[in-house]
Amino acid sequence: MLELITPVKYVKGIGPRIAGMLAAKGIETVEDLLYYLPFRYEDRMNPRTIAELQPGEMASVIAEVRASLLFRTRRMPIFEVTFGQGRTSLKGIWFHGTYLKDKFKPGQLVALYGKVEQNKRGRGSLQIIQPQFEILAGPEDAEGAAGPSHAERVDREAEARVEQSLEIGRIVPIYESAASQNLSSRWFRGTIYRTLQNLSRDITDGIPRSVVERMKLMERRGAFEQAHFPQPGASFADLQSARTPAHLRLIFEELFFLEVGLELKRKKMRARPGISFQLDPRVREAIKKFLPFHPTAAQKRVVKEIASDMQHPSPMRRLLQGDVGSGKTIVALQAAVIAIENGYQVALMAPTEILATQHYLAARRLLEPCGYRVLLLTGSVEQDRKRDIRRHIAHGNVQLVIGTHALIEENVEFARLGLVVVDEQHRFGVMQRFKLMKKAAPGEKPIGAPDVLVMTATPIPRTLALTLYGDLDTSIIDELPPGRTAITTRRVSDEREQEVWEFVRKQVKAGHQAYVVYPVIEAAEQTSDFPGMAAKDAAVPAKSPAEPPAKSKFGLKAAVSMYDHLRKKVMADLRVGLLHGKLDADEKESIMRHFQKGEIDVLVSTTVIEVGVDVSNATIMVVEHAERFGLSQLHQLRGRIGRGAAKSYCVLMTGARVSPEAEQRLEAMVRTQNGFEIAELDLELRGPGEFFGTKQAGMPNLRVANLLRDRQMLEFAKREAAAVVSGSDPAITKEEVSTVMEHLRAHWQRRYGLVEVG
Repeated sequence: MLELITPVKYVKGIGPRIAGMLAAKGIETVEDLLYYLPFRYEDRMNPRTIAELQPGEMASVIAEVRASLLFRTRRMPIFEVTFGQGRTSLKGIWFHGTYLKDKFKPGQLVALYGKVEQNKRGRGSLQIIQPQFEILAGPEDAEGAAGPSHAERVDREAEARVEQSLEIGRIVPIYESAASQNLSSRWFRGTIYRTLQNLSRDITDGIPRSVVERMKLMERRGAFEQAHFPQPGASFADLQSARTPAHLRLIFEELFFLEVGLELKRKKMRARPGISFQLDPRVREAIKKFLPFHPTAAQKRVVKEIASDMQHPSPMRRLLQGDVGSGKTIVALQAAVIAIENGYQVALMAPTEILATQHYLAARRLLEPCGYRVLLLTGSVEQDRKRDIRRHIAHGNVQLVIGTHALIEENVEFARLGLVVVDEQHRFGVMQRFKLMKKAAPGEKPIGAPDVLVMTATPIPRTLALTLYGDLDTSIIDELPPGRTAITTRRVSDEREQEVWEFVRKQVKAGHQAYVVYPVIEAAEQTSDFPGMAAKDAAVPAKSPAEPPAKSKFGLKAAVSMYDHLRKKVMADLRVGLLHGKLDADEKESIMRHFQKGEIDVLVSTTVIEVGVDVSNATIMVVEHAERFGLSQLHQLRGRIGRGAAKSYCVLMTGARVSPEAEQRLEAMVRTQNGFEIAELDLELRGPGEFFGTKQAGMPNLRVANLLRDRQMLEFAKREAAAVVSGSDPAITKEEVSTVMEHLRAHWQRRYGLVEVG
């Protein structure tokens, strides 16, 4: 009998070679194989005859291949197959179907599924365009190998009957093929069916009985069976949407153990020795002394939550969310003063030198008059200066160190690190946060683990907050500082660019400043500050400034060439500057300083200004090729304006072709400025894995659950997991808790792909 922990190479029909192919899909054990669920189902309970088909309906048909033809039109190659049943026939049409030309052979039996349409080229004949298909049997299957023994023929006939029962007359599971199509959907059906037949009847259910009953979950083995091979009468709609009892059981199970793991991480962290910061009148007075303005109610609430955590003897692990311009930096500096006044050092890590420099200049302006020493450590700092900074940090001569990844280099050590602030956490991985937390140098009397405050201006939907940041407590600044005005956002075609440039000129003449943002740096290079820009968007060589600005082969305008065009032709009487990621740190800092002082009217840039740039006099943001940017990215760019009392405007200019998804992004930008609403839509459009532009280190690898579809189940799983870890459910026995922990130890690292940190 097979057990869930049995390596797949011992499953009949697999062996070491195929096991190697399956390992590439993360399938190493029988349990992994059973979690490889169908991505859709086909209703072959009552496959239609060709004669019964009606145009406009979705239908399943099983027919024989009669002939195939690959022909080319001026626009594309088209592959056409004629399928038949007796005297009736049906066409299957695949656009760009060259890859199928050797797939179909006369005599093969094929299952087709798709929308039936009238064939305009044949009188009364029908066709299915781009049908989903599966080859069930071919002429070679019927012929068989020469000279099998009687026993082999009996076994082969029995297997054929089983396989046929899996292919027709039922709802059929459809799997993603693996190993370059060698392991087909049909192969997975047969293999998983045999695995279930040979699986031990007694398999462990790690979920406590009281949770199973409260959530009305079906038993685990039955869930595997029915998710793969639905029983007659199962709702086809529920199967397609993963809402059958079998699917819900497996989804809850996956989310439940994820949340148990995160709850344990929180509990483990709270049990560690930390630093109990004092918040006496002296510290409160020090905070009030440096504040440049009266905090908002939301800022006061969040500071109170953070201060409460810092007073507690266990290490703080808190996520601070706030929309662009909400004042997160001031909150972080208040937390820093609490640590400094208690005799500790603070480290603030930012993802870019521009943002680190912005934080450094702001912190110096506010904190140095109060007697605190602030230093900046980035990769571009000269080596001699770096050595001096590292020495001051190690000797405790500096209270606040602001920097980039340079802070986590091995030769950087702190004398008494009490607080770590990580800005725009999603641009780092969890391991960078972990390395910075470990920077407290152990002395004769080691201090406790430093408190950690993670900040982000990218609003994180609750589903991601419960998973990616599930081990952190959350604070949200949901109020903008007084005096901020709403930003008017408009979308226009680049055919109206002259109107846009005239509007920019009027804003500048009225005493304001403007940003103009482009998706690529240079027309001659495959370079972009936009992480979502593909290499195919590389540009062609730039022309001389007197000629029209160069574009990429896909028609993308580039920042460098447009800078020349704007400053020499369109805005020759204005002061135009250029900022992008290829400039060195000193150039970037100099340009930003000139812009902040009002010495540059129009700043042409790439997305290097996406976060952290704060110029209150900038009132207009023009984004060219806005259709090429992500939704959260557009929201971040828009957040660079509207930081003063003057009315601000965001103009989204688009090219000739805009995809349906881009239309949704642009419409959302025009409709709302609510960061959380925008983040939810962005999550739906891009999916959890790509929400932050690149795969986030620390994202869980979910096989069954979907964080968008299964939001409510995630909430339930978190509730039940908290009850198990806290021991608040008296119905859960010690033995059941032990089983939960044993299951988690066996699955946490490999199954969920989460790094143990902190």
